[in-house]
Amino acid sequence: MFIKSDSRHLYLQVIDRLKQDIERGVYKEKEKLPSEFDLAKLLGVSRATLREALRILEEENIIIRRHGVGTFVNSKPLFTSGIEQLNSVTDMIKQVGMKPGTIFLRSLKQEATEEDVHRFACSRHQDFVVIERVRTANGEPVVYCVDKVPAHILPETFSHGEESIFHILGEEANRNITYAVAQIEPIGYHDKISPVLECDPETALLVLKQMHYDEMDEPILYSVNYFKADKFRFHVLRKRV
Repeated sequence: MFIKSDSRHLYLQVIDRLKQDIERGVYKEKEKLPSEFDLAKLLGVSRATLREALRILEEENIIIRRHGVGTFVNSKPLFTSGIEQLNSVTDMIKQVGMKPGTIFLRSLKQEATEEDVHRFACSRHQDFVVIERVRTANGEPVVYCVDKVPAHILPETFSHGEESIFHILGEEANRNITYAVAQIEPIGYHDKISPVLECDPETALLVLKQMHYDEMDEPILYSVNYFKADKFRFHVLRKRV
Protein backbone atom coordinates (compact mmCIF):
# COMPACT_ATOMS: atom_id res chain seq x y z
CA MET A 1 0.00 0.00 0.00
CA PHE A 2 3.01 2.31 0.25
CA ILE A 3 3.45 5.18 -2.19
CA LYS A 4 5.92 4.27 -4.93
CA SER A 5 8.39 7.11 -5.16
CA ASP A 6 8.88 9.00 -8.41
CA SER A 7 10.36 12.39 -9.32
CA ARG A 8 7.35 14.42 -8.14
CA HIS A 9 6.81 15.89 -4.69
CA LEU A 10 5.56 13.23 -2.33
CA TYR A 11 2.34 15.08 -1.47
CA LEU A 12 1.38 15.07 -5.19
CA GLN A 13 1.80 11.30 -5.25
CA VAL A 14 -0.41 11.02 -2.17
CA ILE A 15 -3.07 13.14 -3.88
CA ASP A 16 -3.02 10.88 -6.97
CA ARG A 17 -3.16 7.76 -4.83
CA LEU A 18 -6.13 8.93 -2.79
CA LYS A 19 -7.97 10.04 -5.92
CA GLN A 20 -7.39 6.61 -7.46
CA ASP A 21 -8.60 4.87 -4.30
CA ILE A 22 -11.76 6.99 -4.30
CA GLU A 23 -12.35 6.26 -8.01
CA ARG A 24 -11.92 2.51 -7.41
CA GLY A 25 -14.33 2.59 -4.50
CA VAL A 26 -11.77 1.82 -1.82
CA TYR A 27 -13.22 4.89 -0.09
CA LYS A 28 -16.85 5.52 -0.98
CA GLU A 29 -18.88 8.74 -1.06
CA LYS A 30 -19.56 10.15 2.42
CA GLU A 31 -17.30 7.45 3.94
CA LYS A 32 -14.90 8.46 6.68
CA LEU A 33 -11.21 8.08 5.84
CA PRO A 34 -8.82 6.46 8.32
CA SER A 35 -7.29 8.78 10.89
CA GLU A 36 -4.29 10.87 9.81
CA PHE A 37 -1.99 8.63 11.84
CA ASP A 38 -3.34 5.43 10.27
CA LEU A 39 -3.52 6.83 6.73
CA ALA A 40 0.03 8.21 6.88
CA LYS A 41 1.26 4.85 8.13
CA LEU A 42 -0.72 3.03 5.45
CA LEU A 43 0.78 5.17 2.68
CA GLY A 44 4.28 5.27 4.15
CA VAL A 45 4.50 9.06 4.37
CA SER A 46 4.82 11.62 7.14
CA ARG A 47 1.75 13.24 8.65
CA ALA A 48 2.98 16.61 7.37
CA THR A 49 3.01 15.26 3.81
CA LEU A 50 -0.42 13.73 4.26
CA ARG A 51 -1.86 16.96 5.68
CA GLU A 52 -0.64 18.94 2.67
CA ALA A 53 -2.26 16.40 0.33
CA LEU A 54 -5.53 16.51 2.31
CA ARG A 55 -5.50 20.32 2.27
CA ILE A 56 -5.38 20.35 -1.52
CA LEU A 57 -7.99 17.61 -1.85
CA GLU A 58 -10.29 19.67 0.36
CA GLU A 59 -9.75 22.74 -1.84
CA GLU A 60 -10.76 20.59 -4.83
CA ASN A 61 -13.94 19.50 -2.96
CA ILE A 62 -12.91 15.86 -3.15
CA ILE A 63 -12.91 15.49 0.63
CA ILE A 64 -14.40 17.44 3.50
CA ARG A 65 -12.82 17.74 6.93
CA ARG A 66 -15.11 18.13 9.94
CA HIS A 67 -13.33 19.50 12.97
CA GLY A 68 -13.27 16.99 15.78
CA VAL A 69 -15.04 14.34 13.69
CA GLY A 70 -12.77 13.30 10.82
CA THR A 71 -12.22 13.46 7.07
CA PHE A 72 -14.91 12.26 4.66
CA VAL A 73 -15.17 11.65 0.90
CA ASN A 74 -17.37 14.26 -0.74
CA SER A 75 -20.24 13.20 -2.97
CA LYS A 76 -19.60 13.56 -6.68
CA PRO A 77 -21.69 16.32 -8.25
CA LEU A 78 -24.55 15.12 -10.43
CA PHE A 79 -24.62 18.33 -12.43
CA THR A 80 -21.72 20.22 -13.97
CA SER A 81 -21.97 23.32 -16.09
CA GLY A 82 -19.81 26.09 -17.43
CA ILE A 83 -20.94 29.29 -15.77
CA GLU A 84 -20.49 30.98 -19.14
CA GLN A 85 -23.33 28.78 -20.47
CA LEU A 86 -26.75 30.33 -19.83
CA ASN A 87 -28.77 27.18 -19.12
CA SER A 88 -32.01 27.00 -17.19
CA VAL A 89 -32.13 24.70 -14.16
CA THR A 90 -34.64 22.60 -16.11
CA ASP A 91 -32.13 22.08 -18.93
CA MET A 92 -29.32 21.24 -16.50
CA ILE A 93 -31.43 18.50 -14.93
CA LYS A 94 -32.57 17.12 -18.29
CA GLN A 95 -28.99 17.01 -19.61
CA VAL A 96 -28.06 14.32 -17.07
CA GLY A 97 -31.12 12.23 -17.92
CA MET A 98 -33.14 13.12 -14.82
CA LYS A 99 -36.71 14.35 -14.60
CA PRO A 100 -37.10 17.99 -13.54
CA GLY A 101 -39.91 18.95 -11.20
CA THR A 102 -41.14 22.00 -9.34
CA ILE A 103 -42.49 22.57 -5.84
CA PHE A 104 -44.23 25.96 -5.85
CA LEU A 105 -43.80 27.78 -2.54
CA ARG A 106 -45.25 31.25 -2.99
CA SER A 107 -45.70 34.22 -5.29
CA LEU A 108 -46.19 37.79 -4.17
CA LYS A 109 -46.26 41.31 -5.59
CA GLN A 110 -44.20 44.03 -3.96
CA GLU A 111 -42.91 47.51 -4.65
CA ALA A 112 -39.33 47.98 -5.82
CA THR A 113 -36.65 48.02 -3.15
CA GLU A 114 -33.68 50.37 -3.33
CA GLU A 115 -31.67 47.48 -4.78
CA ASP A 116 -34.34 46.88 -7.44
CA VAL A 117 -34.26 50.55 -8.45
CA HIS A 118 -30.51 50.22 -8.99
CA ARG A 119 -30.59 46.80 -10.69
CA PHE A 120 -33.51 47.45 -13.03
CA ALA A 121 -33.04 51.23 -13.44
CA CYS A 122 -36.71 51.63 -12.57
CA SER A 123 -39.03 53.84 -10.55
CA ARG A 124 -39.39 53.35 -6.81
CA HIS A 125 -43.10 52.72 -7.47
CA GLN A 126 -42.47 49.86 -9.93
CA ASP A 127 -44.17 46.62 -8.84
CA PHE A 128 -42.35 43.28 -8.98
CA VAL A 129 -43.54 39.69 -8.87
CA VAL A 130 -41.40 37.49 -6.62
CA ILE A 131 -41.67 33.72 -7.13
CA GLU A 132 -40.15 31.18 -4.74
CA ARG A 133 -39.90 27.56 -5.84
CA VAL A 134 -37.90 24.41 -5.19
CA ARG A 135 -36.59 22.54 -8.23
CA THR A 136 -36.33 18.77 -8.02
CA ALA A 137 -34.42 16.10 -9.93
CA ASN A 138 -36.20 12.72 -9.95
CA GLY A 139 -38.18 14.01 -6.99
CA GLU A 140 -35.17 15.09 -4.91
CA PRO A 141 -34.94 18.81 -4.01
CA VAL A 142 -31.72 20.25 -5.45
CA VAL A 143 -32.22 24.00 -6.03
CA TYR A 144 -34.11 26.73 -4.14
CA CYS A 145 -35.07 29.46 -6.62
CA VAL A 146 -36.09 33.05 -5.94
CA ASP A 147 -37.04 34.91 -9.14
CA LYS A 148 -37.97 38.59 -9.38
CA VAL A 149 -39.65 39.99 -12.52
CA PRO A 150 -41.16 43.45 -13.21
CA ALA A 151 -44.92 42.96 -12.81
CA HIS A 152 -45.81 44.66 -16.11
CA ILE A 153 -43.85 42.02 -18.05
CA LEU A 154 -45.88 39.04 -16.83
CA PRO A 155 -49.48 38.46 -17.87
CA GLU A 156 -51.92 38.19 -14.98
CA THR A 157 -52.66 34.57 -15.88
CA PHE A 158 -49.07 33.29 -16.11
CA SER A 159 -48.57 29.71 -14.93
CA HIS A 160 -46.88 29.33 -11.55
CA GLY A 161 -46.55 25.63 -12.23
CA GLU A 162 -44.39 26.06 -15.32
CA GLU A 163 -40.98 24.57 -14.62
CA SER A 164 -38.72 27.00 -16.48
CA ILE A 165 -38.89 30.74 -15.75
CA PHE A 166 -37.13 31.19 -19.11
CA HIS A 167 -40.09 29.44 -20.75
CA ILE A 168 -42.60 31.59 -18.86
CA LEU A 169 -40.93 34.77 -20.08
CA GLY A 170 -40.52 33.50 -23.64
CA GLU A 171 -43.90 31.87 -24.19
CA GLU A 172 -46.23 33.85 -21.91
CA ALA A 173 -44.56 37.28 -21.92
CA ASN A 174 -42.85 37.17 -25.34
CA ARG A 175 -39.57 38.30 -23.76
CA ASN A 176 -36.55 36.14 -24.55
CA ILE A 177 -33.47 36.15 -22.33
CA THR A 178 -30.26 36.46 -24.32
CA TYR A 179 -27.57 36.96 -21.67
CA ALA A 180 -26.99 37.40 -17.95
CA VAL A 181 -24.46 38.88 -15.56
CA ALA A 182 -23.71 36.35 -12.83
CA GLN A 183 -22.12 36.22 -9.41
CA ILE A 184 -21.50 32.96 -7.55
CA GLU A 185 -20.48 32.47 -3.95
CA PRO A 186 -20.40 29.58 -1.47
CA ILE A 187 -22.19 29.77 1.86
CA GLY A 188 -22.57 27.35 4.74
CA TYR A 189 -25.73 26.02 6.31
CA HIS A 190 -28.72 28.33 5.78
CA ASP A 191 -31.43 28.18 8.45
CA LYS A 192 -34.27 28.64 5.94
CA ILE A 193 -32.96 27.12 2.70
CA SER A 194 -30.92 24.12 3.86
CA PRO A 195 -33.79 22.26 5.59
CA VAL A 196 -36.01 22.72 2.52
CA LEU A 197 -33.28 21.19 0.34
CA GLU A 198 -32.84 18.38 2.89
CA CYS A 199 -29.17 19.27 3.39
CA ASP A 200 -26.95 17.63 5.98
CA PRO A 201 -25.54 20.19 8.47
CA GLU A 202 -22.14 20.04 6.75
CA THR A 203 -23.50 20.45 3.20
CA ALA A 204 -22.66 23.87 1.79
CA LEU A 205 -24.71 25.83 -0.74
CA LEU A 206 -23.64 27.55 -3.93
CA VAL A 207 -25.54 30.81 -4.44
CA LEU A 208 -25.85 31.96 -8.05
CA LYS A 209 -27.13 35.53 -8.41
CA GLN A 210 -27.98 36.58 -11.96
CA MET A 211 -29.42 39.61 -13.70
CA HIS A 212 -30.91 38.52 -17.02
CA TYR A 213 -31.38 40.74 -20.08
CA ASP A 214 -33.45 40.41 -23.24
CA GLU A 215 -32.43 41.11 -26.83
CA MET A 216 -33.03 44.84 -26.26
CA ASP A 217 -30.57 44.85 -23.33
CA GLU A 218 -33.44 45.42 -20.92
CA PRO A 219 -33.15 43.78 -17.48
CA ILE A 220 -36.16 41.50 -17.10
CA LEU A 221 -35.27 38.92 -14.45
CA TYR A 222 -33.19 38.87 -11.28
CA SER A 223 -32.72 35.42 -9.82
CA VAL A 224 -31.05 34.01 -6.73
CA ASN A 225 -30.61 30.25 -6.92
CA TYR A 226 -29.33 28.16 -4.02
CA PHE A 227 -27.69 24.96 -5.31
CA LYS A 228 -26.74 22.00 -3.13
CA ALA A 229 -22.94 22.09 -3.36
CA ASP A 230 -22.66 18.29 -3.26
CA LYS A 231 -24.89 18.02 -6.36
CA PHE A 232 -23.66 20.89 -8.55
CA ARG A 233 -20.28 22.04 -9.81
CA PHE A 234 -19.69 25.10 -11.96
CA HIS A 235 -16.58 25.87 -13.98
CA VAL A 236 -15.40 28.78 -16.10
CA LEU A 237 -13.63 28.69 -19.47
CA ARG A 238 -10.88 31.30 -19.46
CA LYS A 239 -8.98 32.33 -22.58
CA ARG A 240 -5.77 34.25 -22.84
CA VAL A 241 -6.16 37.52 -24.74
